[in-house]
Amino acid sequence: MNKVVSVMSAAVIALSMLAGCGDTAADTAGTGDAGSASGDKVFKIGAIGPLTGGAAAYGNSVCNAAELAVAEINANGGINGYQVEYKKQDDELNAEKSVNAYNTLKDWGMQVLVGSTTSACSIAVSEYTKADNMFQLTPSGSAEDCVKYDNAFRVCFSDPNQGIASAQYISDHNLATKVGIIYDSSDVYSSGIYQKFVQESEGKNFEVVSAEAFTADNNTDFSVQLQKAKDAGADLVFLPIYYKEAALILTQASTMGYAPTFFGVDGLDGILTVENFDVSLAEGVMLLTPFAADATDDLTVNFVKNYQEKYGEIPNQFAADAYDAVFIIKQAMEAKDVTPDMSVSDICEAVKGAMTEIEASGLTSAKMTWAANGEPNKEPKAVIIKDGAYVSAQ
Repeated sequence: MNKVVSVMSAAVIALSMLAGCGDTAADTAGTGDAGSASGDKVFKIGAIGPLTGGAAAYGNSVCNAAELAVAEINANGGINGYQVEYKKQDDELNAEKSVNAYNTLKDWGMQVLVGSTTSACSIAVSEYTKADNMFQLTPSGSAEDCVKYDNAFRVCFSDPNQGIASAQYISDHNLATKVGIIYDSSDVYSSGIYQKFVQESEGKNFEVVSAEAFTADNNTDFSVQLQKAKDAGADLVFLPIYYKEAALILTQASTMGYAPTFFGVDGLDGILTVENFDVSLAEGVMLLTPFAADATDDLTVNFVKNYQEKYGEIPNQFAADAYDAVFIIKQAMEAKDVTPDMSVSDICEAVKGAMTEIEASGLTSAKMTWAANGEPNKEPKAVIIKDGAYVSAQ
């Protein structure tokens, strides 16, 4: 999400980049003197995500969009007149490596963290940001415990809210009469959404007729889960899972001749980028997401254009969340006149105080506010895949 965003300049300043990933991967944006107001002082914002491995589509989207936001901020005068330096670190979707990435960024001088990208990593890192009293804003860590400490906030919906909103959306739009569910019982993200979805489904105009689990150790053959949904007459299958498993499910459903509506949440964002996946199988797939790249408002149009020009692909909702996150940090810092010479702890106290006072407008919502528990208040949206692209669901 982002600050109360005025239309950004399309010009993006040149970025000084250090290539690579892992503990040595870092990008620096906007390094240098912001003028007499700041001298050599700069804000240092870091980001953490899986830049390699199975969830790289998420981590790269988050880190790229954060980099783009920093560049635009610097091109438009910085934060309170000070330029911003930015670095990213790869955690490979591993909680221990995410902590290592945090320590690397901390040694660099990071003052605010955008991350981590995924829930388990964000939770692990939050133990350290809490101890350091560093402000942490995760764009996409949706598990409840990602914001269990008062220094941690999030941009995305929490897992429970995604489950609740999905059940409400399916009911409100009369998408199904019988629903099957396939979820990952070994993953806190998936199981948390599943549980809230089932609870919210009670009394709705559809019936949950099957709910079948898999685990990280058994996530390549979904024929049993699909057959049970098919035998139960499910005309919609809810997939609160990540995109790699979802691609396998869609492929295997096709071979079975089973063609229900498939409905997912933000974890499905990225399915169109899966290597060797026949994207025609995703036609008609719906997912709950706060961002649609085909939206026609100026902010979205400019963001998609700039992101595509720089990174060669259409941004997903993870990118939109991260772009918003950086501008939210900017707005909160400006609300409290934060300067780079303040301590990490003082910056944290100022920013977390501002978070409960500001109202932000960004890519993922025209109106975002936050409670002291770190949870955002925003409207859910859905997209549908048509002709190999995400379009807004009507």
